[in-house]
Amino acid sequence: MSLKRITSLQVDAEKIKWSGIGAIVIVLITVPSWADNNTLNIISMIMLYMAIGQMWNLLAGYSGLVSLGQQIFIGIGGFSMAIITITYGLSLYIGIIVGGILSALFAFVMSFPIFKMKGIFFTIGTWIVAETLKLVFTNWSYTNYAAGLIITVNRTLSWSSIYFITLVIGLGAAALVYIILRTKLGLALMAIRDNESAAEVMGVDIYKTKLKIFLISALVTGMTGAVMYINIAYIQPYSGFGISWTVAAVFVVIIGGIGTMEGPIVGAVIYVILYQYLYRLPGISMLVLGSIAIIIILLAPNGIMGTLHEKFGFEILSPRRRVKDTAKRTGVK
Repeated sequence: MSLKRITSLQVDAEKIKWSGIGAIVIVLITVPSWADNNTLNIISMIMLYMAIGQMWNLLAGYSGLVSLGQQIFIGIGGFSMAIITITYGLSLYIGIIVGGILSALFAFVMSFPIFKMKGIFFTIGTWIVAETLKLVFTNWSYTNYAAGLIITVNRTLSWSSIYFITLVIGLGAAALVYIILRTKLGLALMAIRDNESAAEVMGVDIYKTKLKIFLISALVTGMTGAVMYINIAYIQPYSGFGISWTVAAVFVVIIGGIGTMEGPIVGAVIYVILYQYLYRLPGISMLVLGSIAIIIILLAPNGIMGTLHEKFGFEILSPRRRVKDTAKRTGVK
């Protein structure tokens, strides 16, 4: 089969794929016009966990930075939004943006010591930073100590307004990762993931590449944390900086498929649906989720989407460039 014929088939497949994605986005936009508040809340939570999962996947799945401290940015984002809206009486949108910016700034500061650690030491280091922040905020009068803050700004918002904010965060995070992975930064990331030593020999700046991704992940996770606590309406250090946020992100990515674009999307849907059913069983919910994770890992070590791609070549949001793109650059017809 000629390159021209292959290119034609791929273009047709691309059109079908993007038409399907466009249709899904349109349906999501119309949800408030026909769904009840419970449905809006479920989809909102899927969007938020999808955003958290995409950022953790960007770190662990593509950069090799396995973090147990994503709750750092959830907590900073949540408290920033709460203080901006309660103490200063500013717009919640300013609070969301400030939460993201402060998260990225803190990530930049902590990168100096934390990036000197490798492997498991990096993982443990991020968790220690999160636990330290939990203690600091618990003993800080500015954040009302361990009692935390009641977020009242959501009382002025309708369910539809909150839904659209979460929709922008969720779809925006997925789009951002897709764009990143199709740039030179994304190519550098995948080179680092496949063989860090070889990537460095080829001229990839390992430190700067990982730092950029670390800051991007912190920014988006911080903004997601701010929106998450608009929905929850109450934040305290124990929950805001609790490791359960990272556990959820890991579950979402591992179940869906680490190192895949679709994995966090599928994983978020599964996690939120399971969470809704297990909400009334707090004593065994983590046990059930852990058991499901173990079963899927045993049956599909690469996650659901990773296994589908490995066995059947199935993927929707591939970061790889199409043959047509390559042909344009090389002049092959």
